Amino acid sequence: MVAVINVPDKVSLDGLEEKWSQVWEARGTYRFDESVPKEAIYSIDTPPPTVSGSLHIGHVFSYAHADIIARYQRMQGREVFYPVGWDDNGVPTERRVQNYFSVRCDPSLDYEPDFVPDPAAKELRPVSRANFIELCEQLTQLDEQVYEMLWRRVGLSVDWSLTYTTVGLESRKVSQAAFLSLLERGEIYQSSSPTLWDVDFQTAVSQAELEDRPVTGKYHRIRFRLMEGGEVEIETSRPELIPACVGLVVHPDDTRYRSIVGQQVITPLFHVPVRVIAHPLADPEKGTGAAMVCTFGDLTDVAWWRDGGLPLRVIVGRDGRLVDTVVFGSEEFPSLDHEDANANYRQLVRRRSEAARERITELLERSGDLLAPPVNVKHAVKFYEKGERPLEVVASRQWFLRLLEHRDALIQRGRELEWLPPHMRVRYENWVTGLNADWNLSRQRFFGIPIPVWYPLDAKGDVDYTHPLIPKMEDLPVDPLGQAPRGYTEDQRGQPGGFTADPDVMDTWATSSLSPQLAGGWLSNPSRYAKVFPMDLRPQGQEIIRTWLFYTVVRSDLEFGELPFKQALISGFVLDPDRKKMSKSKGNVVTPLPLVERFGADALRYWAASGRPGVDTAADEGQMKIGRRLAIKVANATRFVLGTLTREEVALDLTEPHPLDVAFLAVLDSAVRDAAARLARNDYTGALETIERVFWEFCDDYLELVKVRAYGDTMEDDLPLVTATRAGRLSALRTLRLANELLLRSLAPYLPFVTEEAWSWFHDDSVHRNAWPQPGECLRGLGLTGKGDVPEQASSGVFRVAQEVLAEVRRVKSEHRLSPKTPVDRLVVRANSARLEAVGCALSDLAAAGMVRLIELHETTDESLFVEVVLAAIS
Repeated sequence: MVAVINVPDKVSLDGLEEKWSQVWEARGTYRFDESVPKEAIYSIDTPPPTVSGSLHIGHVFSYAHADIIARYQRMQGREVFYPVGWDDNGVPTERRVQNYFSVRCDPSLDYEPDFVPDPAAKELRPVSRANFIELCEQLTQLDEQVYEMLWRRVGLSVDWSLTYTTVGLESRKVSQAAFLSLLERGEIYQSSSPTLWDVDFQTAVSQAELEDRPVTGKYHRIRFRLMEGGEVEIETSRPELIPACVGLVVHPDDTRYRSIVGQQVITPLFHVPVRVIAHPLADPEKGTGAAMVCTFGDLTDVAWWRDGGLPLRVIVGRDGRLVDTVVFGSEEFPSLDHEDANANYRQLVRRRSEAARERITELLERSGDLLAPPVNVKHAVKFYEKGERPLEVVASRQWFLRLLEHRDALIQRGRELEWLPPHMRVRYENWVTGLNADWNLSRQRFFGIPIPVWYPLDAKGDVDYTHPLIPKMEDLPVDPLGQAPRGYTEDQRGQPGGFTADPDVMDTWATSSLSPQLAGGWLSNPSRYAKVFPMDLRPQGQEIIRTWLFYTVVRSDLEFGELPFKQALISGFVLDPDRKKMSKSKGNVVTPLPLVERFGADALRYWAASGRPGVDTAADEGQMKIGRRLAIKVANATRFVLGTLTREEVALDLTEPHPLDVAFLAVLDSAVRDAAARLARNDYTGALETIERVFWEFCDDYLELVKVRAYGDTMEDDLPLVTATRAGRLSALRTLRLANELLLRSLAPYLPFVTEEAWSWFHDDSVHRNAWPQPGECLRGLGLTGKGDVPEQASSGVFRVAQEVLAEVRRVKSEHRLSPKTPVDRLVVRANSARLEAVGCALSDLAAAGMVRLIELHETTDESLFVEVVLAAIS
């Protein structure tokens, strides 16, 4: 029912975001009711954005898609579980804290309780781990407030009481519990092995965090001498690793080298005998076909080293510099001329790779083992996705989660999942198929979830890694660096017979991959978790299919034996206005808040809704202007409709609905059905196109056709075809109200602010807690009944013909630059009998809208409609 109508004198979109976000929060409009049964719930596994200073327009783009779906499901009567999370641990947070406060973490320092950072300091001040973590928590809280402000301004209908973080108390407990569960079942293990290492961030990285970048380098042709006489030439871009050389490798089918496989060659400068091995990964077409095996230059070196059973000779430290502990002539580094080898190595000690490369090139040139000037090349090198220098491969002790043995099962899980768009499944499968290592879970960082493990120390103080000390589940969460394990006291830390803590934290994805468990309340609220898991929807970007989506599937499969969600909605990339991918390095990132302030949140959401799943979309201000125009029109159309309603009581009985009104509502009903079908399969773009099209037909055609009838104004005597009856007026008023309400409800998921504002002018509740328009609803509201939900009287023919005739009248007036109010002396319509009958049903409304004095109808057998417009002004 229509409540008291309170229409503003002037329509404005200004301030709607702040006004309604406050009202929604105060009323609990989007609060989740966990008392409802599981079958009535629609749950969303919301992406927790990385808290690293600012959100960009790409975030708004993909989050708006999820919000449209959430709002639609809520209006369909589902109780929507829609939490929000912040991913606040990991490398980005630590780097931001370093830059923001001008500090760096030094775990050897003691905690300073009164420490005050100096952000203006020119050099990074070392602080204790505890102080550093405090600064991380302080800054993430500030960033999260900024993020929340933006999400509220954009109109995300999340339940803010369900907010979670990936480093909070609950996250620590959930992450550590999941870790220990998998450890107990043997799915997590510890190993000291070659690991990809970022020398700047000083941490191991996993395969999912890698990216190949083109790097300019040089190929060096170098001579190795065979022990039995002769030479072998190799080409390498990393001659500084010759001290770590443990072999040469050739392809088994390469006839050039078949005779020397198994023989020994002597490394230049360091005089170390190494074996020639054959391996299928050697490329006969690359360089000379023979390659140097070093420990380690890259992951291929690791494969050659492991499969060939070669010795381990590590020369690159975790800081990326050549270590000073290498001694040629020792058991680890044998040499036929250790004095010359050590003299040459001293030229390289403590140099970074680039500097060592330049120096060893000079040494090789002097020794005559550099056979040609180095040749410039550009080749792909692996980087940590957030790093600035090529990764090194160093030996380190890390925790791993088994992936390779589950590869087939994980591929099958991907096939069980519904993908939008479907082709995104290929990206997932390609990633799983291409896995070459288990998941490295541990990171050598400070702000994160601690690995919940200690190790006993023997009587000599040596660490016993084979018998880790594991906390009980009821003890979680624990910080091994800050508390002692059961059965020990703090004064036994680091002492013979005592204990030591695992110093590492978990990979940030190890926590983010548990987002369904964190948000749903796996440990803290089991009854709610049982209702919301598995989630219905996972919305996310395509660039994290290999990380967030894949790892969430892994954790759910191993822990719960099922998919974590039923459907994955994958957004495309947001491009800059020149259709180039945005990146901070290019300086073309668009921030959303200024756009919200210029165009309004509804306009920004309208632009986002134009991006179909998986389709790259440009940040188009033109689309935002169209969205703002639509929002303004929604308000103005509602204001006009309510202006008619104040003139007459709309609750009076309606006995004779007008044929034109019935016809338009049939058009609207058809649009509602189409949009609902599209939204049911999450085609939010197609649904908006349908709704928007019928909305503009409502404004541009239907409103103009019935304006006179709705107001009941007396027309001039020279328009004799215009008639006004009480029944016709009531029919128009009722249709205007029905159509306006249904259009507001249809547009509400897309334009939440202006639809709520317009709805509030004649309703006391929220449009977002009302039902999405149901099939046949608007026609039944006009008193029509029939078989099923489609009244038998419902036909769009009268409205469509009236549209066509009115369009021709407008075209002629516009072509001759005449005012729309210019009278038409005579309007001639030629058509078949059915169309003429439709025109006859709308005769008075057509005459009023087109200012027509006389309409002539001529029957033909032609299927087409012919309209002749005669104006005295141009005769």
